[in-house]
Amino acid sequence: MSKEQEVFTDSELAYLAGQRLGRLATVSSSGALQNNPVGFWVNAELGTIDIFGLNLAKSKKYRNVKGNPKVAFVVDDLASVDPWVVRGVEVRGLAEALEPVAPPIAHMSHQVIRVHPRRIISWGVDPGSLGMSGRDVAAGTNEAA
Repeated sequence: MSKEQEVFTDSELAYLAGQRLGRLATVSSSGALQNNPVGFWVNAELGTIDIFGLNLAKSKKYRNVKGNPKVAFVVDDLASVDPWVVRGVEVRGLAEALEPVAPPIAHMSHQVIRVHPRRIISWGVDPGSLGMSGRDVAAGTNEAA
C-alpha cells in the first residue's frame, strides 16, 4: 500500500485527481497570514501534496514555509448550483520548502512546497456522506524531514 493510500481516502484521491488548483495558506515571520491560489499534485509515493511554480523560490509563500512550516491547503468547488452541492478537501499540516526537486511539468522551477498532512477534512467527495468529516493523520505516516 502506498503512503498516499494510507493518508487519503479513495474518494479524496479521486476528487483531488480531478482538480488542479487549490489555495495554500501560510504564515509569515511576523505572523501575517497569506493565502494564494496554487497548482498541486498528490505525491503518490509520499502521501503529500506537492506545490510547484514558475519561480517558486522567489515567492512569499516559499519564504513563509521556510520560516514557519504550519500550513492549510484547500481544494473545493461547486459540483452543482441547482441543487446546491459543494465539495472539497482541506489539508492542515506541516510543509517543507525543498530544492532541487524535478518539476512535473517543463519550465517550472526546481523548488517544491511539500505539504505533510496532519489533519484532513472533506465534504461532498464521499458518495452518500452528508456534511464534513475530519480525521487526524498519524505523524509517523509522512514525516517532514
